[in-house]
Amino acid sequence: MLDKKTVVEKKKFGIGTLTVITIITVVLLAGGIVAVMRMLGKASLSVTITGTENVKLGESAGELEGNVILYHGDDYVLNEDLITILVMGIDKETVTEVGGQSFTAEEGSEYAGGQADALFLLLINPHDKNVYVIAINRNAMAEVDVFDENGNYQGIFTKQIALQHGYGDGGEESCLRQVKAVSRMFHGLPIHAYAAISMDAIPELNDVVGGITVEVLDDIVYPEYDMDLHQGETVTLYGEKAYWYVRLRNEAVFNSNELRLQRQKQYLTTFASEAKNQAVADIRVAVNLYQTVRKYMVTDIDLNAFTYMATEYIGYDFDKDNMYSLPGEVVQGNHFEEFYVDDEALQDLIIELFYEPVRSNTN
Repeated sequence: MLDKKTVVEKKKFGIGTLTVITIITVVLLAGGIVAVMRMLGKASLSVTITGTENVKLGESAGELEGNVILYHGDDYVLNEDLITILVMGIDKETVTEVGGQSFTAEEGSEYAGGQADALFLLLINPHDKNVYVIAINRNAMAEVDVFDENGNYQGIFTKQIALQHGYGDGGEESCLRQVKAVSRMFHGLPIHAYAAISMDAIPELNDVVGGITVEVLDDIVYPEYDMDLHQGETVTLYGEKAYWYVRLRNEAVFNSNELRLQRQKQYLTTFASEAKNQAVADIRVAVNLYQTVRKYMVTDIDLNAFTYMATEYIGYDFDKDNMYSLPGEVVQGNHFEEFYVDDEALQDLIIELFYEPVRSNTN
């Protein structure tokens, strides 16, 4: 099994989840329509975007039925009560970087939808009342459905999984295609919903809570962006500086994405804590955060589903031990870094988080 100490960066869904849950809980609990909305919301979350009929995991199960699989000699059953949500941080400014140059998502280009610069699977488990997060490396090489600039399907190619979102309209179409690619990477496991949040939301969200104070993790010196931060300094980030703190990376350094991910984890964990504390103390902060984030968000989670999540999952546990990353190896490709997932470790993680033991076949 994977070591739970493999902790990952936490991005924008922490922002959306904490603020939306706080707002919905405070505002709607007083209304008589909550029970109906909960019922409708639960029903909508129970419908998967991707089904379980194509799950490819484990050894031959012989006479095993339903969602039971055989894995390393033991029987496991899929936790059908688990709610899985794909959360995407979308960057339309930079689609990919080749030879030190950035290529943008121009209108009409094949990458017009923008890349999913951050990808997280949020798992809500009612059996143990925990929320888990799996981070997917943006450079992970995966099977991607490719379309040309006219929308004509070109086939499946192995590319960085972050590019899948770009092969779409930037809205529902892009999200559904990204969901399909992630489900395929996870051996066909079901995904129930999605939320895509633009990185452009960071400056506004940051300033709603009065800025975020961090200890700088590595040198970030970019005069063109008015950034002159050095490792070990304690600074309070405001506006655009918060955006550049989580976005910039030194492309001349191999595996620089990992350094950036650590900053993103630090920033967003700090932001989530500060936002939650302020929202609990003053509902107006929560309202401002929600009004801000929804301007930048594309999601199929409607108000009914939000209401159900808020009232049902508010007491669930989530901490750093519930955050995972996919182990693998970073190599330098012809033009950009490529991350190759350790599929055996991925399957171990899937068994740990998505399945539950039925019985042991060894005595």
